[in-house]
Amino acid sequence: MPWASIPRNPTHGWCEQIRVTQEICIPDIGDIDEVEVIEVCVAPGDMVTADDALLVIESDKASMEVPAGTDGRIEAVLVSVGDTVGQGHPIVRLEAEAEPAAAEAAHPEAADAPRTEALWAPAAEPARGSRMLEVRVPDIGDAADVTVIEVAVVTDQEVTADDLLVVVDSDKASMEIPAGHAGRVLEVHVSEGVPVVEGTLLATIAAEGQAPVQPEPEPAAPREPAVRAEPGAPVEAAAHERPGRVPDAATRSVGSSIYAGPAVRRLARELGVDLSGVSGSGSRGRIVKDDVKSFVKNAMTQSPASVAVVPVEIDFSRFGEVETVVLSRVRAAGAVNLQRSWSSIPHVTQHDEADVTEMETFRASLKPEGERRGVKITPLAFIIKACCYALKEFPTFNASLDGAAKNFILKRYYHIGFAVDTPEGLLVPVIKDADQKGVWELSEEIARLARDAREQKLALNDMQGGSFSVSSLGAIGGTGFTPIINAPEVAILGVARLAMRPVWDGEQFVPRNMLPLSFSYDHRAINGAEAGRFVSYLSELLGDIRRLSL
Repeated sequence: MPWASIPRNPTHGWCEQIRVTQEICIPDIGDIDEVEVIEVCVAPGDMVTADDALLVIESDKASMEVPAGTDGRIEAVLVSVGDTVGQGHPIVRLEAEAEPAAAEAAHPEAADAPRTEALWAPAAEPARGSRMLEVRVPDIGDAADVTVIEVAVVTDQEVTADDLLVVVDSDKASMEIPAGHAGRVLEVHVSEGVPVVEGTLLATIAAEGQAPVQPEPEPAAPREPAVRAEPGAPVEAAAHERPGRVPDAATRSVGSSIYAGPAVRRLARELGVDLSGVSGSGSRGRIVKDDVKSFVKNAMTQSPASVAVVPVEIDFSRFGEVETVVLSRVRAAGAVNLQRSWSSIPHVTQHDEADVTEMETFRASLKPEGERRGVKITPLAFIIKACCYALKEFPTFNASLDGAAKNFILKRYYHIGFAVDTPEGLLVPVIKDADQKGVWELSEEIARLARDAREQKLALNDMQGGSFSVSSLGAIGGTGFTPIINAPEVAILGVARLAMRPVWDGEQFVPRNMLPLSFSYDHRAINGAEAGRFVSYLSELLGDIRRLSL
């Protein structure tokens, strides 16, 4: 192992400076077998202190920074972003100074080595004419659980009044604390992860004058602050950044252009946000938590095509055996359409029940005629017929909004789509001019389109032109759900399982067939009171089907 000569210290006498190389490994990580390296914070040649972070690792439960544990210089980084590591896995090789007693025991031959004059000096004091200032946590109001999430300076670093010292994070927001004075950092008193309160000492600064710079013992390399390498960036790039400064946008490499702390990166991963699309409001363009939250808030009001959201990839095989099955073309296309509708339309769902006892009695009486016709009448035929009547009473429900959401496009046709569950995925064929068809015609059309959907024989025209949709779970089950609007329509009716329940008629409980209705609507086009009146009117029609003949 490399070792240096024995320098002479005029204050402390003779002492030996031995430089030893050691490997820093992943510490005890509890009951977690493996974790992923999500950030490499150092590069070969960096000088680090015991509290400096080497890596950020992440499990399915939490993220954690791995500190150096000792002062020294990074010789080699043994892992990279994306690697999977476990307890005891070596992560860096570090050259550190050994204690004199330990060094002499390790290298007794050093006692005979030539001795040179010491380059060490006592801890530097502020120069004459300078002031030693203490920077403390300012008033943080009623914020709770305030923690240091980033330390932006190191000892001996020159700072200006506006330079960032530390970033603290509470249960409400993140806050950057600047130096407040130009000068040299004498000492940093906190590290990342340390809880703080108002008045906690953060750093000591020699201001208004140049304090003497403490020299380093030879032959060690000149001291440089550790520069954090961003995920995906080559570790060598971070070693050549200018010491004491956060790299600005003009000098950052493509892979290291994102300036954000671990807590911000963790929040972005949880929300599925690509930080490359987020503008930082912090010092030198640093991204803070509020920037990520604002980005998500703005994205909710924009078109889905403009939202830079990426899926969070998880290696589920770490937890057990898995199998990857490719989505069918129908399911994949449906997933995109549903995501677009859910993201771009403010959904509200109105729930109600319709007493369809009389309708069910009438439907049962038609069974013999249905057998002669070769047609099975389901409740869906009556529901679609009733929807056509209700849509004529409430024309803005059979409409679309224009591109600017400033005008209704009222449709004078009643093309009703209905959801069909197929092996390939959900399809929504459309019954054209449903208002002009009777219950028998509607039943025949429903049977034909459902059969073609399951046999993949639907024509393109069968899937286009809908003005309103119905999603019926039929006998599958459920008491209610939130159907997603089939854009550019403004509403959809969900129908759950019909069930017989006791209903109070004013004198006693009587058995009635109750049909749960879930009506989702675009709140930009339809108000809650309008939706309530629509569902009530629809329930009345289903409760007394004689009204459908008026």
